[in-house]
Amino acid sequence: MKCEHCTRKKGEFHKLADARIFLSDCLACDSCVTAEEGVQLSQQNAKDFFRVLNLNKKCDTSKHKVLVVSVCPQSLPYFAAKFNVSVTDASRRLCGFLKSLGVHYVFDTRIAADFSILESQKEFVRRYRQHGEEERTLPMLTSACPGWVRYAERVLGRPITAHLCTAKSPQQVMGSLVKDYFARQQNLSPEKIFHVIVAPCYDKKLEALQEGFPPALHGSRGADCVLTSGEIAQIMEQGDLSVKDAAVDTLFGDLKEDKVTRHDGASSDGHLAHIFRHAAKELFNEDVEEVTYRALRNKDFQEVTLEKNGEVVLRFAAAYGFRNIQNMILKLKKGKFPYHFVEVLACAGGCLNGRGQAQTPDGHADKALLRQMEGIYADIPVRRAESSAHVQELYQEWLEGINSPKAREVLHTTYQSQERGAHSLDIKW
Repeated sequence: MKCEHCTRKKGEFHKLADARIFLSDCLACDSCVTAEEGVQLSQQNAKDFFRVLNLNKKCDTSKHKVLVVSVCPQSLPYFAAKFNVSVTDASRRLCGFLKSLGVHYVFDTRIAADFSILESQKEFVRRYRQHGEEERTLPMLTSACPGWVRYAERVLGRPITAHLCTAKSPQQVMGSLVKDYFARQQNLSPEKIFHVIVAPCYDKKLEALQEGFPPALHGSRGADCVLTSGEIAQIMEQGDLSVKDAAVDTLFGDLKEDKVTRHDGASSDGHLAHIFRHAAKELFNEDVEEVTYRALRNKDFQEVTLEKNGEVVLRFAAAYGFRNIQNMILKLKKGKFPYHFVEVLACAGGCLNGRGQAQTPDGHADKALLRQMEGIYADIPVRRAESSAHVQELYQEWLEGINSPKAREVLHTTYQSQERGAHSLDIKW
């Protein structure tokens, strides 16, 4: 069944195929998309991207934009598999192709994920210490997946949203990095930048609309347009792939990304693994090198535990896909959900399995492609968020300190607190 508000209009670039969001593609289409949002979604397509490229070629420079593209790490294995090259070569080919079209800067969103992870780590430790009978702050549920967050806000309502981590998602943080920090470095106003996100799923389009207009961006959205990996691949297949490869840019002058790295997650940005290690050290002075996952009812519901003196002191879970999310909510309702933290992702199989890239031409899940992408992603070297000197510099230079009011404003969000709908679960805590 197709969500009537999510159908996209056809673009004009070599008759690109329609990109439609199906109910099976995400959670966000269940009573979540308004008619107005549906119209805005229809404008987030390749046609909008080429509209800006074409404006930049015209004489009226007052309408020119600096075109920035930020690529999610989970999209790179798709391009590597698609063009049968290494992930590093895929990154350079994608960057070179985009710049041949007229894109000025191509960034990687890993630095934004660093901020999201570091802020989530601090929030979990705070919640763990505050949790008690009078203040039920746990479990903390991740907020990096827009499909899940949308579902929690629009369908589940209270009290679920109180348990969502307030740290912004990597996409939201990247919007602020580009439209605030980078804009200042380039002496540009935010509205002079057109920022495109390349992502593995359609829910990211909704996230770009949902964020609204952060105060720091002076009436400009952090992300102006979101294109899926599949949409970009269509453009590449119909373009000139013989263009010169190029290294990915950074936010720091002429410095380039010399190699591709990722965070420690099997198919996502790895909030669970990074927060688990941090909590083990901060709360129990335990150093955890290898995070061991144990699959329970299925491969998309796994748990990680830390034991001390024979007692389980940390119990984390990863719940991917609608079936596992529903089971999680039902157990919460019954008071039989023993976890301190849950990494929740709308897509079964995680972010690599986003429907914007991991599907066959007839709309079914491409399991062979997913296995190939998982292998490629697993081989990418892991870099921990704490190891980034650039992030520490940005905390001081951009955010005026790690725990400053500006850091709180830029890196954290609030959630809609509407009452749950009649069809939502009556969860007791």
